[in-house]
Amino acid sequence: MRRFAPHNLAVSLAAAAGCGAAPERAIPPSLVLADVAAPGPPPVVAPRGYGVVVDRDVAVAMRDGTKLFADVYRPDAAGRFPVILARTPYDRRQEADLGLEGAKRGYVVVLEDVRGRYASQGEWYPFRHESEDGYDTVEWAAALPASSGQVGMVGPSYVGATQMLAAVAHPPHLSAIAPDVTASDYHEGWTYQGGAFEQGFAETWTSFLARDTEDRRRKDTNARAWERKLPLATFPVLEASPPGAGPRLAPYFRDWLAHPTDDAYWRALSIEPRYDAIRVPALHISGWYDIFLLGTLRNFVGMKAHGGQRLVIGPHDHMWSKGEVDFGPAANRPVDEFRWFDTVLKGAPDAGEKPVQLFVMGKNEWRGEDDWPLARAKVTRYSLHAGGGLSTASPANEPPDSFVYDPADPAPTVGGGTCCDSEHFPGGAFDQRRVEARKDVRVFRTGPMEHDVEVTGPVSVELFVSSSARDTDFTAKLVDVWPNGFAQNLTDGIVRMRFRDSREKAAFLEPGKVYRVSIDLAGTSNVFLAGHRMAVEISSSNFPRFDRNLNTVESPEQGTVWRRATNTVLHDAAHPSALIVSLVPG
Repeated sequence: MRRFAPHNLAVSLAAAAGCGAAPERAIPPSLVLADVAAPGPPPVVAPRGYGVVVDRDVAVAMRDGTKLFADVYRPDAAGRFPVILARTPYDRRQEADLGLEGAKRGYVVVLEDVRGRYASQGEWYPFRHESEDGYDTVEWAAALPASSGQVGMVGPSYVGATQMLAAVAHPPHLSAIAPDVTASDYHEGWTYQGGAFEQGFAETWTSFLARDTEDRRRKDTNARAWERKLPLATFPVLEASPPGAGPRLAPYFRDWLAHPTDDAYWRALSIEPRYDAIRVPALHISGWYDIFLLGTLRNFVGMKAHGGQRLVIGPHDHMWSKGEVDFGPAANRPVDEFRWFDTVLKGAPDAGEKPVQLFVMGKNEWRGEDDWPLARAKVTRYSLHAGGGLSTASPANEPPDSFVYDPADPAPTVGGGTCCDSEHFPGGAFDQRRVEARKDVRVFRTGPMEHDVEVTGPVSVELFVSSSARDTDFTAKLVDVWPNGFAQNLTDGIVRMRFRDSREKAAFLEPGKVYRVSIDLAGTSNVFLAGHRMAVEISSSNFPRFDRNLNTVESPEQGTVWRRATNTVLHDAAHPSALIVSLVPG
């Protein structure tokens, strides 16, 4: 996962200790690191910098007796300091730079392995224990000898989820959070989107997490314990799972597939219904191509009634890559969470920036705003027209567009909001022309822009559709078409038709009947420069980002038999299918 920006210390703990390339275990459990250089701009509150004391493998007892383990980084100075807590499933030792920088800048930094991960006891099951364990760790951290009693939390992705789940439990000493590229709900927007399974993310993330789970379960390597076991083919170290024990490495993955609807399994974890319980300032960070962009936007909007909310969105994906497009040097501006913590936890002067900081693609520049969505933006419908047109003119009596969707040959994912394997599954901005050339993709484009047109705000597509199948998907993608033909994806979405009206209950289609559906494309900020075209792609697959709909009444997550479907998009006076965007006056 991404390092906490801008924590890029070039020196490892071993090197800082004068141990060269010594392994981690060679470093003493408590070590004073003097004069460690901090990267980036000078700190606001502690300009001289502190030496750093590191206490390793500190046990943190949870309410049920389970012990989690943490490393505590603190200034080598008298006094009390705010605490910054990061609870991670990705190995706390990998975030030493965060601890060093924070302590040098006048914070006690606690890096903790969450339950069932790396050094911590217990069984790993995503989300399940994070509210209680987060509450207990916050209160433990607030009571540390060097603590001022104020605790902030920081970190991206699942580390952001640990913040949100702790915050809804309302620990008394939690004072601020900085959730980065994280979600607002763990059914919609994490595991599923629009009713479709986030296959690419779920499989890559689970595969990554399974490594530590496997390592923990292989710790007993005393072969004498099984020397009399027959047949030899059942040697336990080679078994994928103990007999009758179910899936060994990731039981939660099968649970996710078994709960495609937004039922009690998911509602117990959802953040959105509990925004009122979160009463702390928050710095929300995301990217226009982040898989969890919609969740970040919802978190900001849902929590801003309590005040103290900040929003920063750059032109990157979940792994902070940008794809094939060069957004210029401004795109690489780091987010310094410690500067924000200096203000909310130490009372340092505010930097004077507006609470919303957006990177405007096309112009490739940062801009401050007072709120999201922008009050001055005008919601505008661009109607789909026969022949692939897209304009603000209302449709007339126009013939529909139909295509055949074959689950055996789905439209491929090319960039966009992917995670978490940049080598095999890259995200960000990519040329979509090879996708648009497919027979099962319909593209609707405006003419060349006569002047710059800015779209900043929520994006959605309203479609009137029918299908020959009892269930199918419809996808939509907003695209900026350059004068040279490069088709830059901006944002996308999907709707699984059985969940078109409710995430809680499936309702199958009547073949041939026309249905009105809405596809949420989260949002964007992009200037369609003069000469560029605005476009929207409509299809029925975006694979493997989303799982393939098999076009049957079987669960796509459990089924094995598929059929082709003829899917139709209507765009006439009675069925005004449209792209809906927010135009910002020039």
